[in-house]
Amino acid sequence: MSSSVEGDDGNLSLDSIFIEPPRPPSPEPTIAVRHSRQQSSTHWKTIVVRLIGSHPLWGHYLWNASRSLATYLQRAPELYDGRTVLELGAGGGLPSLVVAKCGARKVVLTDYPDKALVDNMIHNVERNVEPERRDSIHVLGYIWGRPVEPLLLAAGELVKDTDTVTPGSESGLGSGSGSGAGAGGGFDLILLSDLIFNHSQHRALLTTCEGAIAPDGCVLVFYTHHRPHLAQRDMEFFELANETGWKCEKVWTERFPPMFPEDSGEEEIRSTVHGWKVTRGRDVV
Repeated sequence: MSSSVEGDDGNLSLDSIFIEPPRPPSPEPTIAVRHSRQQSSTHWKTIVVRLIGSHPLWGHYLWNASRSLATYLQRAPELYDGRTVLELGAGGGLPSLVVAKCGARKVVLTDYPDKALVDNMIHNVERNVEPERRDSIHVLGYIWGRPVEPLLLAAGELVKDTDTVTPGSESGLGSGSGSGAGAGGGFDLILLSDLIFNHSQHRALLTTCEGAIAPDGCVLVFYTHHRPHLAQRDMEFFELANETGWKCEKVWTERFPPMFPEDSGEEEIRSTVHGWKVTRGRDVV
């Protein structure tokens, strides 16, 4: 007996009745090239950032805040030269790549533990960081607000028991051992680029920063009000930071063409990147 059922209309098998349209192919990755803003810089001339084709966590954009933070970092090497740096929600990782190529001692790039995001960060490190420097830059999947020990281990800022750890083993990058600085260590600089629009995650972001920051370290928070009608909600990040013992100081403003020209709201607001430095202390700026 035939497995198909035929009638006056011809073949009425299940395959012919419930036809699933072909799934469109995933968008191809895109490439963004960043040229050094410092003509006298001997560290690098260009950085090539691959962005995944599409992602629900917005990792397929090179955000204006990321570009602006990269410029600020080139002008402020004293914040990271010979020091440790952590980036949360790194996406393509441009700011981390800048500090890695401009003298940071250890750099840890993180984003949500999704294979596409993590693999893409690894690709960008391998493409842009010289082989002899790759032991000092590490890629991890990390969820904000979770324990920070894996981040500190990757940077050699925490020793597990008395054993020698091998930072970078999670990502396949880095093969050297790290002696660590013990439980009193931490990152000298933490980078947050266009993250505070995610209002539900403000406390989680601050929890991670609190656990991972060195006693005299600082957090750079760069952002754009992409939704002007929610600008006050964005700023609640800094209100919460002040309430929980941080000092917040605005240090930077830069204009760009808007990321999404078709969006509603005042274009000047959607075009402006703001940068803040957040440090430990209870003084409100």
